[in-house]
Amino acid sequence: MPDVESLPKGTQPEGATSEQDASRKVREMFTRIAPRYDLLNHLLSGQMDKRWRARAARELNPILDRAESLALDLCCGTGDLAFSLARKANAKIIGADFSHTMLVRAREKALEEASGAAPIPFFEADALHLPLADSSFDLVTSAFGFRNLANYEAGLREILRVLKPGGSVAILEFTEPAPGMLGDAYRFYCQRMLPKIGGWISGDPAAYAYLPKSVARFFRPEELAGLMKHVGYGEVRIVLMMLNSVALHIARKPN
Repeated sequence: MPDVESLPKGTQPEGATSEQDASRKVREMFTRIAPRYDLLNHLLSGQMDKRWRARAARELNPILDRAESLALDLCCGTGDLAFSLARKANAKIIGADFSHTMLVRAREKALEEASGAAPIPFFEADALHLPLADSSFDLVTSAFGFRNLANYEAGLREILRVLKPGGSVAILEFTEPAPGMLGDAYRFYCQRMLPKIGGWISGDPAAYAYLPKSVARFFRPEELAGLMKHVGYGEVRIVLMMLNSVALHIARKPN
């Protein structure tokens, strides 16, 4: 198991001096980029982000198929993972994020997705301080949002708190592939091309310079798995995608 003390503690936006400051800067950044967020997600990933979310939903089918299951999509952004989970699910899905402007878009999309049914509910909340009761959910998910938490261990503990005994967590995140031709090509794209394209389209170069830096600082798959075990999760498994540049971690809260 990796040395927990040597692992990154949380995201560090440029100029952040504390966890509270890091959280504030991340919230302000997502507030600024919300209008172009979906467009850039699909463009910069070549539409692959849709496949990654769909794969995560398939991996979670045994939980989502149960009508009595309750799932929370945390750091939900504009709701894309919540919608992927809900499309073939019997479970009830809700979403939470701390960026109001992202949630405005998520709620608009929920009405479009609902087609006359009740839309997925979204609410505003900090992932490190959820206004939710202990042991409330059968499943907690997060897609490309966990990396932005100011304290990763605290985030995992808060998820563990709201999960029912035997419940599952699923975290879908970017991770840097190993050095080599493919890994080097990935880093060239992320560090050189992505910030320029994202900054030009969004009008916010700083936000899209933050993205590759946050990925470079984030856990390697085995490191996040080690931290999950340290916090108290069991049955941790890793599903790697896209030339090992995207990792899905699934784990259970012990009964």
